[in-house]
Amino acid sequence: MRFRFSLKLKMSLVLAILLILTVGVLSELVLRGITLNQQQRMEEALAKQSQVAAQYVRQNYITGEERLPAATFMSQNGKRLSLYLAMLSGLPTALYDASGKETGSSLTIPSLPDYSDTLEYALKGSIAYQTAGDSVVYFAPIRSDDGGVLGVLRMHYSTGRELHFVKEIRDLFRTAGLIVLAAGFLIGYGYFYRLAAVISKLRRASREIREGHYLKRTPVRRRDELGDLGNDIYYMSGSIEANIAGMQEEQRKLELAIRKLQELERQQKQFIGNISHEFKTPLTAIRAYIDLLGMYRDDPKLTEEAIDSMDKESERLYEMVDKVLHLAELEKYDFEHQAEPVALDELLLDLSGRMRGKAAKFDLTIETILKPSVVWADRENLIHIFINLLDNAIKYNLPGGRIVIRTEADEDGQVIVTLEDTGIGIPAEARDKIFEPFFTVNKDRARRSGGTGLGLSLVKQLTEAQGGVIGLFPAAGGGTVFRITFPMFRNEA
Repeated sequence: MRFRFSLKLKMSLVLAILLILTVGVLSELVLRGITLNQQQRMEEALAKQSQVAAQYVRQNYITGEERLPAATFMSQNGKRLSLYLAMLSGLPTALYDASGKETGSSLTIPSLPDYSDTLEYALKGSIAYQTAGDSVVYFAPIRSDDGGVLGVLRMHYSTGRELHFVKEIRDLFRTAGLIVLAAGFLIGYGYFYRLAAVISKLRRASREIREGHYLKRTPVRRRDELGDLGNDIYYMSGSIEANIAGMQEEQRKLELAIRKLQELERQQKQFIGNISHEFKTPLTAIRAYIDLLGMYRDDPKLTEEAIDSMDKESERLYEMVDKVLHLAELEKYDFEHQAEPVALDELLLDLSGRMRGKAAKFDLTIETILKPSVVWADRENLIHIFINLLDNAIKYNLPGGRIVIRTEADEDGQVIVTLEDTGIGIPAEARDKIFEPFFTVNKDRARRSGGTGLGLSLVKQLTEAQGGVIGLFPAAGGGTVFRITFPMFRNEA
């Protein structure tokens, strides 16, 4: 998870960090100066003390009653001289002979750190010192008159007071640094708060534009560069909104046109393919019988069968052409409807009476349960719709079956017509395609019964042209139920 810091917090932290860096660098320089000054003063003090102590040792060596060898002198007088020098300088002191052997010390500590390296350096005639805890151990050679090394002087200089002083100064700078950090952060936060708030408003405005919520007014009102930026964002929002609205409208129109063209192309290809196939079937049958008649002219039975079959196929072809022309007329000219109030119950009663003869031929009965209802529609179109539905109910029914027609009005001002048959029914997988042109559930049965696959497509288009809706449902005991809904006619007068 990535942590996110606000701009005002970042800018405040930057200011505080700059201040603390300034205090830190300043304190480091001051502390280094103090340390160097302390070191210089210490070296000067120890150099002076060592010179006095070396001079005193040389004087004792020279003014002795008898001139002893240097090693013997240092061995015999080292203890006395170291105690005296410690008392004189106020510093713990020890003496070594020229071989590096300790000959006397004012310290009572039985064991000391290893000073052999530093002592070796002093025995060669150079001043050397090393730090041990809060003390500086200073080694200075004691030279004889002939320039040789008589011995080595060791002094312990305590740096505790200087270290304590440096610690106090460092603590003081730390306290000052914390105060500067807190004050800098608070001052920076307060100073940058308004600036960050304005930037946050501009950011929110840009996010709203990105999400499609365009600005109704400028996000900030200031007389500076941020105010100019706010005005530019506001004008940009208006331009983007107008451009996107125009692009969306053009895209919508283009997508609609593409869909219509694709659907039109698909329907055209399907229509041409279907009509070519459907026209070819009856023409092929007619052509076959013509060929047979040409071969067997004297066969009366074949002649009778050929005339009967060619009559059926020509009737089927005529019906197909008629419905194709009707469909084409609907598609091309949107069909001018002569709408008028139509008593639907009376119309259905008349149509069912017309079709009872054909139904009786197939051992079928037609029942009507009609309630008075008036719709606003084209009478001829309604006749086409219900004649087609009744004809299908007869063609695809079973001997001894029945057809029931019902009408009723609902509370929403709709007239519902239900046409139910007890026929072979329509499989569930074919119900979505039943209203497509040239679609038939059973091709063989459709040809035997004279079906073209255009009737229900015509019914659907004529129903929708009247402002109605048609739906197909399975019957409870087998068969098919067509439910057609039309707006009820209301005489406002």
